[in-house]
Amino acid sequence: MSALTADLYDVIERRRDVRAEFTGAPVADDVLHRVLAAAHRAPSVGMSQPWDFVLVRDSGLRRTFRDHVAAERDGFAASLPPERRATFDRIKVEGICESSLGVVVTHSQARGGPHVLGRHAISDAGLYSTVLAIQNLWLAATAEGLGLGWVSFYREDFLRELLGIPAGVRPVAWLCLGTVSHLETVPDLERHGWRSRRPLADAIHENTWQTKETDHA
Repeated sequence: MSALTADLYDVIERRRDVRAEFTGAPVADDVLHRVLAAAHRAPSVGMSQPWDFVLVRDSGLRRTFRDHVAAERDGFAASLPPERRATFDRIKVEGICESSLGVVVTHSQARGGPHVLGRHAISDAGLYSTVLAIQNLWLAATAEGLGLGWVSFYREDFLRELLGIPAGVRPVAWLCLGTVSHLETVPDLERHGWRSRRPLADAIHENTWQTKETDHA
């Protein structure tokens, strides 16, 4: 294995969904540009590049979004049985105000026009492209020594209105991006006992689907 290949696998292994490790120090402009450029180099169906990146630095916007996320978190917590609620209460779900900035990744299904090459049979291929851009951004951030956390406790309509995102453009992710004190060696959900990683062997099927014990776990 070459050193370059080993570095790639190392970045994949070290990548974490960061919540509590942000320092709040600013990200240098050149580093931020490299990370966004990596996202923008993602493959996309029909070369449609259906993504945009809204950089949110304003503290008022971030506090408003954090409060919305806190309310959604409370709603989810209230739906849990007591044992799971006790586990969930230990888990931090966002670093919106602690991170250096927010990066909101949006998806436009209209990008590329009505005849997007490769999307005629699978409408979601465009959305998959946007998610690939997010993965590129995440790995580039890790390679740069930054942390990134994907916030999913929000309502899309709320975020669209908060940031003035046009109708028809979908806010796919609020990403907390920034400098960190460190990256945890064990993912948060494993450390706090919410769920363990599924073995690779359980995810591999040969030729046809084989039902496995972990399918309903």
